[in-house]
Amino acid sequence: MTKQQHLDWDDFKLVKIIAEAGGLAGAAERLGVNHSTVFRRLGQMEDNLGVKLFERHRTGYILTPAGEEMSALAEQMDENVTAFTRKLAGQALAPTGELRVTTNDTLLVHLLTPIFARFITACPEMRLDVVLANQALNLSKRDADVAIRATDDPPETLVGRRVATIAWAIYGRTADFPDVQSPDDANLADLFDRHWVALGDNLAAMKAARFVREHVAPENIVYKVNTVLGLAEAVQAGTGIGPLPCFIADMKPELVRLSEIKPDFSAGLWLLTHPDLRQSARVRAFMDFMATEITKQKKWIEGVGRKTPRPVPAV
Repeated sequence: MTKQQHLDWDDFKLVKIIAEAGGLAGAAERLGVNHSTVFRRLGQMEDNLGVKLFERHRTGYILTPAGEEMSALAEQMDENVTAFTRKLAGQALAPTGELRVTTNDTLLVHLLTPIFARFITACPEMRLDVVLANQALNLSKRDADVAIRATDDPPETLVGRRVATIAWAIYGRTADFPDVQSPDDANLADLFDRHWVALGDNLAAMKAARFVREHVAPENIVYKVNTVLGLAEAVQAGTGIGPLPCFIADMKPELVRLSEIKPDFSAGLWLLTHPDLRQSARVRAFMDFMATEITKQKKWIEGVGRKTPRPVPAV
């Protein structure tokens, strides 16, 4: 008797979810159904196709060659649907609706939040969903619509603009360096024997992190933290000296620059989006607004004019 080989999109989706979950229990949880429902659906599908899609092992469900093909097709279908949705979003005519923006905690706390507030006031039909993540989200899959990133190497798959250069220098607590009136008063080489704070291993690729690792003995690095935000708090607490972005440290009267701006530490500040979204009215309105507002604060971000109140651009 010839097996029925009709397949629905839900069949492909089920195989993909079981493969990702590694078994029926995880798949049932993701689908919001019970275990027996997934078991029955998979059994019916395999019976209709006349092939096994999974090998059952004690450690989980493993795709067979046929199952691998179905899972790959499901992934391709998912990507095609996402691409279509992205194109529709890119054709929106008015700056309305929700925009998902990804950035990191440092930029959000010390730079972006007031600008986001002004954007919402200027575009009352817009809503922002801000996602904090140091790693790059997948804008191709609409994990976010716009990324605001400190980087010198933006992904080639994204488009955007560099709106500023984030300056860095070495800072210490003012109370520990009362005689330093300018960075020239401190000899950086004399500081390597002091206690230092550094970025954690997950940020080891950052240029400021490499500088500390290459110049300061391990026993003098008394504190590591996996966020620039925490690094600034540690220096301010007197834990040690360390590299910080000028736009954070220069706003803290408790801190003093111990070096000139270190160009080797700097990173570009980028506004990025997916090519399919760059003509979207809401993406374009947001990126234009952000570029204008950040440019007003460019000198502060680039370390010019220290120890001044945070600039508040006129509304």
